[in-house]
Amino acid sequence: MNEKSTFIIAEVGQAHEGSLGILLSYIDAVASTGVDAVKFQTHIAEAESSVYEPFRVKFSYEDDTRLDYWHRMSFTREQWLLIKKHCDDAGLEFMSSPFSQAAVDLLEEIGVKRYKIGSGEVNNFLMLEKIAKTGKPIILSSGMSSLTELDRSVEFIKSFGNDLTILQCTTSYPTPPERIGLNVISQLKERYPNATIGLSEHTSKIYTGIAAVAMGAEVLEFHVVFDKRMFGPDATSSLTIDEAKEMVEGIRFIETALNHPIDKSDNSPYLGLKMIFEKSLAINRNIEKGEIIHFEDLETKKPSNHGIAASHFREIIGKKANKNLSKYDFLKSEDLET
Repeated sequence: MNEKSTFIIAEVGQAHEGSLGILLSYIDAVASTGVDAVKFQTHIAEAESSVYEPFRVKFSYEDDTRLDYWHRMSFTREQWLLIKKHCDDAGLEFMSSPFSQAAVDLLEEIGVKRYKIGSGEVNNFLMLEKIAKTGKPIILSSGMSSLTELDRSVEFIKSFGNDLTILQCTTSYPTPPERIGLNVISQLKERYPNATIGLSEHTSKIYTGIAAVAMGAEVLEFHVVFDKRMFGPDATSSLTIDEAKEMVEGIRFIETALNHPIDKSDNSPYLGLKMIFEKSLAINRNIEKGEIIHFEDLETKKPSNHGIAASHFREIIGKKANKNLSKYDFLKSEDLET
């Protein structure tokens, strides 16, 4: 039997706050959780943004524009090479989402095994084509996409022949339970039978990933942070290192259960226990020879092999005792008139 194992990605994202030292510390910490990969984001400020970008302007208190923020979050080629090596040494697959053509070029130089496309890039067909032409596997997050939009992107990528994974995702930080969309996992499996299906989630709860795997997710992505009180756009939507470790343990536990289906028609493993816990018929009062046994006269006692099985009680009702019986004696066939 081929046992399935969920591919688990812990995303550090921007939690490093532009510090190489903090980022490397995250790699070491994430390696202790049991995940398969650690993911970052590769931002090249001028290639993806401008001073006109309105999202989260001055939210960091130290960046006047969003462009300044992306500058602070970026790393040099040499630093990315160091990051990749640190992941390799820690036994983690290095992943990073690109947000520009230039970022794809950089990641090709660094050496990524696969590409994760963020929800905001699903309709960026220019970048999708550049990535697809690498021939590498693609993970597509569907957070901002309708099924119609997703259909177009999937069809576009499939035309290049890349191995494709599609993740159910809700772009809401943190995501409330009523918006997770666990039901979409099965819908995506039916709609895209040739793709791998999973979940990218931002609930800040360990239950979500475990439930997703139980419902068939083959890939799981979540954000991770040292402490949810830290500054950063994803801190409140992330798991801590300890929570991530607990979730991974839960997932591997559930996988073992899923990989070992039980044949409920075969109860042979329980024969010994059945003898201990199941019961035999007994009587609950003194009965004299010749008395008729009624429903009210019966009791059941452990173990199961000391007389008539409790399940056969109806066959006993109305029969006469052929000898005197004492209260709580086991009732046997030879105690009854035929």
